[in-house]
Amino acid sequence: MRINVETFTVRKRFPLTISRGTTSQTTNIWVRIEQQGIEGWGEASPFSTKQEQQQSTEVLWKMLQAVAPKLEAYSPWQGDQIEQTLAQAQVPSAAWAAIDLALHDWRGKQLGIPLWRLWGLNPQQIVPTSVTVGINHPRGAKQRVRDWVPLTGASVLKIKLGSTAGIAADQEMLLAVREEAPQAQLSVDANGGWNLDQAIEMCSWLADQGVKHVEQPLAVGKEEDLPLLYKRSPLPIFVDESCFTSRDIPPLADRVHGINIKLMKSGGLSEAMRMVHTARACGLQVMFGCYSDSTLANTAASQLSALADYLDLDSHLNLLDDPFSGATVQEGRLIPNDLPGLGVQRHEFNS
Repeated sequence: MRINVETFTVRKRFPLTISRGTTSQTTNIWVRIEQQGIEGWGEASPFSTKQEQQQSTEVLWKMLQAVAPKLEAYSPWQGDQIEQTLAQAQVPSAAWAAIDLALHDWRGKQLGIPLWRLWGLNPQQIVPTSVTVGINHPRGAKQRVRDWVPLTGASVLKIKLGSTAGIAADQEMLLAVREEAPQAQLSVDANGGWNLDQAIEMCSWLADQGVKHVEQPLAVGKEEDLPLLYKRSPLPIFVDESCFTSRDIPPLADRVHGINIKLMKSGGLSEAMRMVHTARACGLQVMFGCYSDSTLANTAASQLSALADYLDLDSHLNLLDDPFSGATVQEGRLIPNDLPGLGVQRHEFNS
């Protein structure tokens, strides 16, 4: 099989601020795998969970260029051998995801059916996706809610907290969002921006505000503090940065209520499916999330979305120049189409 790798840059309509910084654009990677006249597509988007775990565009590009020749002798059907080759080469998870998505897309196209149908899933079971309101001052947060309404209806909102200004600023922002969207379902993502005492205080306060759950309240490396927070918090606790693959789930099962699966962390749909089954076996809930992913990666995630309790697949909705089309928002839900494979098509764009 032939593998082609190229970059494309996407700009955010609204820059997103979380506890670790602000992003306004990213350069992602488009991977195409071709065999027998069929082309499968995948995407790698850069991300970092902490300084020593940065998967930059440059790192991902170099790895994909290096590993591509090692994969050319395989067929897209030789999944186990391809996974072994990627593991031996220590391919970063986002680069692995791009290859995995392209392989799944190729197989679905070769069979002539969408992946959700191949897996026997029911798109009608897909829950509404949340849309994200980044860290902001109260007036800016209200405006961001209004910005989202024409795109999705903004009935489910994820509020980014963990401000460097402290939890008082977090509370002011949350109250502003609640005032602007009194009927919306709210969840909170602190991106590890709180210490244990702040997390205990905030979880109690957020419960009084009708928040549904809290994601990654503590920083990566502070997982030993989760049991006490789990005991004290009236809200369900989800982890994101603390959970990359299925191997991370069992040690967390006694201290969280759910996990956030992102294709760039898991390494694609193959591991995402394993994570779903592992989480369910451990009695945990499942969320699908995203980084600065385009429609390509989010449509891939939508193929599995019927298995999730919560969805946060909104990054592509915030792009000015998304080069792809695929899953569409219908009554707040991101629904995959009936096209074979991932069901993604390309717009003309300048890379």
